[in-house]
Amino acid sequence: MSCTTVLVGKKASNDNSTMIARTDDGHFDVKKLIVVDPKKQPRKYKSVISHLEVELPDDPMRYTACPSVDRKNGIWAATGINAANVGMTATETITSNPRVLAADPLVEYKKATGRREKDTPGGIGEEDIVVLVLPYIRTAREGVIRLGELLEKYGTYESNGIAFNDADEVWWLETIGGHHWMARRIPDDACAINPNQFGMDAFDLDDAFGARRAHLCSADLREFIRDNHLDLNQGGAFNPRDVFGSRTDMDHIYNTPRAWFMGRYLTPRSHRWDGENAEFTPESDDIPWALVPDRKVTVEDVKYMLSSHYQGTPYNPYTSQDTGRRGMYRSIGINRTGVTSVCQIRGDMPEAIRGIEWICFCSTAFDAILPVYANVAAMPKYLSRVTLDASTENFYWASRLIGVLADHNYAACVQQIERYQSAVFTRGRQLLREYDRRMAESGDFSLTAEANEKLAEMAKEQTVDTLNKVLLSASENMKNGYNRADN
Repeated sequence: MSCTTVLVGKKASNDNSTMIARTDDGHFDVKKLIVVDPKKQPRKYKSVISHLEVELPDDPMRYTACPSVDRKNGIWAATGINAANVGMTATETITSNPRVLAADPLVEYKKATGRREKDTPGGIGEEDIVVLVLPYIRTAREGVIRLGELLEKYGTYESNGIAFNDADEVWWLETIGGHHWMARRIPDDACAINPNQFGMDAFDLDDAFGARRAHLCSADLREFIRDNHLDLNQGGAFNPRDVFGSRTDMDHIYNTPRAWFMGRYLTPRSHRWDGENAEFTPESDDIPWALVPDRKVTVEDVKYMLSSHYQGTPYNPYTSQDTGRRGMYRSIGINRTGVTSVCQIRGDMPEAIRGIEWICFCSTAFDAILPVYANVAAMPKYLSRVTLDASTENFYWASRLIGVLADHNYAACVQQIERYQSAVFTRGRQLLREYDRRMAESGDFSLTAEANEKLAEMAKEQTVDTLNKVLLSASENMKNGYNRADN
């Protein structure tokens, strides 16, 4: 599943929080935000796609999740924060190369071809990973270790990147073939950007096989690289992107332009991104994976990057100018996104209210992102009661309707969309500030449920108002419009 991920270390953010964010770009998957009670967490998990059965521990924690409403292909929990204030988002589909996939093939489900044969289960994948990992980890590092063990035992049928965060650390894990993996801690002062490619461009193998301070990997990774002649590096440097990743013409249309836009946004002064003397172009293969931003990064910044359609560049598909390059690259904010989340862990807040999950349903270019407290027993119905039928009574479908109408009437609707997104951000932050203060003063952290209801009510009010406005604009722009004075 094609997605885009942004990771923010605690010293790179404006409020000393860590953030992991991802657009879940399925094929118009209908999504909802729920809380999974430990009693409803399975003790034996069976994957729909790979038919794999996994025994699970008996001590799961409560966690939030954004599963698919239609379970025909499995849960696809996508993202969440657990009761220990650990966030997780899974997965970012990444690229690999034939040398890696030949040396360690993906573990795919094989249906029996004869009566005496048995089906062969596949490995784990995006459908499964959040459910198998998030309820059982108390730090981001533990998430990497648990997932690494699962990958080595069961393998995977796809190449993926997975993010974890807690109050202090952000980790990024990338799979390598069917059973191998590597993970790196994001520097505290940096942001990492991941656009559907194998991303890491540096890795300290000595640390991974020594102190393991900021690098972790599968136990035989050195031998795997050596025995399969995978190392393409020159001069003693080790760039895992060159070893395990890809460098194709399609990357230059689909992937690297997204990294270029995000890097350009984060470091407009530190690097040259435009013009004849640009250090990096939309088709550069060496765009840095981790960057120290020129200024502190906010949730608003993360949402802006994940809403990108190359605004301010010749590649913007909505520009009225005939640039000759309009729409030539894959936007970040695309039509088929199911949900976008920012898992924010605020280390300077009491543990009961550290985890904030920011949720945006459908196309990020047109829809608003709403914060909710993660440490609750249940989510408001406006976020959790979603059906497969279109409705204005929940955030998912109302957001999708706004996006469809505004996309076809961009010039007429863009100002309404900007006001809508700003209003939900502003009022959402006001409500967070109010309830943070009230709970800190009273010690009554059960107010998180009340706060979430207020946030959902606000989101519904703003969303319905905006839907009314873009619907009117779209109605006025219908092709069969005609007045008697038009004669």
